[in-house]
Amino acid sequence: MSRDPVRALSACRERIDAVDLRILELLNERTQIVEEIGRIKREAQMPIYEPQREDAVFQNVIGHKSGPLPADAVKRVFERIVDEMRKVQKALIETRTETGDGA
Repeated sequence: MSRDPVRALSACRERIDAVDLRILELLNERTQIVEEIGRIKREAQMPIYEPQREDAVFQNVIGHKSGPLPADAVKRVFERIVDEMRKVQKALIETRTETGDGA
């Protein structure tokens, strides 16, 4: 006897929702670290954009991928994450500079 597809779909979606919340938690943790990096860069007057570091991030995640998501898809997801994190750093630096807290 096959299972009810509506119930099976609902159960899968509940699992996806739980995974999404874990991803969000990790993104928030990553953002807090990125904010710290932004403060360090601001104090050291370092550029936000560091292409070599970004390449290292992509190589790290692609090199450790073990699931069904293709490497090019993993890279695209992380390109988006890195782009958003760069925006966080830029906003942090610009806000601190505008309020007089900047270097």
